[in-house]
Amino acid sequence: MASTSAPSQDLYAVADFCLIPMGTGEPSVAEYIAECSRVLQKSGLKHQLHGYGTNLEGPWSEVVKAIHDCHAAVHAKGVPRIATDIRIGTRVDREIEPGTGNEGKVKRVQDILAKDSAA
Repeated sequence: MASTSAPSQDLYAVADFCLIPMGTGEPSVAEYIAECSRVLQKSGLKHQLHGYGTNLEGPWSEVVKAIHDCHAAVHAKGVPRIATDIRIGTRVDREIEPGTGNEGKVKRVQDILAKDSAA
């Protein structure tokens, strides 16, 4: 029978999340997203802001804590509601060098497209 115990170490998580401040009364939420970005910088996790969210990677518990801390910081700026969409991927079939999860995924696709161009 397979063991149902938790892994002895945190899973490495590659995440994409979009934090959506609600009830601000303003058309731009850039100031609130900047606050979340400050939190992520302090977390020490690898992250990359993009037009509709942020890529974030590291140990699962640290990734979800960082998203929690973004919520807390944005609420502290007076935002009454926040909705967040999150996608998290993990894998255990091979080792992922910390900090290269998102880059590795993008590079693999770029390598395939480069072969198309060379053909």
